[in-house]
Amino acid sequence: MPLVDIRKMAVKAAVEKTGLGAFNVVLLEFAHAEVEAAESCGLPVILQLSENAIKYHGGHIAPIGKAMLAIAEQASVPVAVHLDHAESVDLCREAVDLGFNSVMYDGSKLEDLENRKSTAAVVEFCHAAGVAVEAELGEVGGKDGVHSPTARTNPEDAAKFVADTGVDLLAVAVGSSHAMTERSAVLDTGLISRIRDAVPVPLVLHGSSGVSDEGIVAAIEAGMTKINVSTHLNVGFTSVVREALAANEKLVDPRKYVGPGRENVRNEVARLLNLYARR
Repeated sequence: MPLVDIRKMAVKAAVEKTGLGAFNVVLLEFAHAEVEAAESCGLPVILQLSENAIKYHGGHIAPIGKAMLAIAEQASVPVAVHLDHAESVDLCREAVDLGFNSVMYDGSKLEDLENRKSTAAVVEFCHAAGVAVEAELGEVGGKDGVHSPTARTNPEDAAKFVADTGVDLLAVAVGSSHAMTERSAVLDTGLISRIRDAVPVPLVLHGSSGVSDEGIVAAIEAGMTKINVSTHLNVGFTSVVREALAANEKLVDPRKYVGPGRENVRNEVARLLNLYARR
């Protein structure tokens, strides 16, 4: 199936008050597992490749990016392929040229005016190629900047950022944080609703790995649409691999321990997709 426009997927999910699952690809096994999970549920999915993952894969987007695109195009359900947390404008261009149909430009470390200017420039060339753009505000609160669990996005500032840049999706700070291995974050659902009412594009929740099932469902009900998950899948994958190696010290074929890890990812993605779809 051809890649599906993430904007249409997200707008549909926002109207229906369902969540759109977006899962990071750390290893190629994750892409296979995530698409298999989506097919088993009959639901759309977003495959995400971060700038950090590209650095791990030798600093080149093409090898793993082309593989992800091939897996997506062979899927029987709607799939989008998304560049996640790209701080490099050049990398965004590479992703567009390769065939990705969505990018997340992360200018949150820049001064506010520069962030808006750079994001608007990314939007201009991406939209010319029919590619969607996700972005986020800069340091809106908290000592550790936008990714601190204490950071909060101001609804009016969020609306102005969308107007200034023309982005299609907006990541907002509402109480979650990246790379959490425990699901203990508490989201500000009231703030989510206020941002939803102020902002004309679908909202994105980063740091979802640290949020409980109940918290995610409440966030979707309040107005969150695209739900990003990475660390949570890594925790499950690594746990299963660790158990397999501990149970048999003679294992040398990676397929014998990576395979069960991949199955764990597949099962958890399927569970989360059904949760986000309120099934």
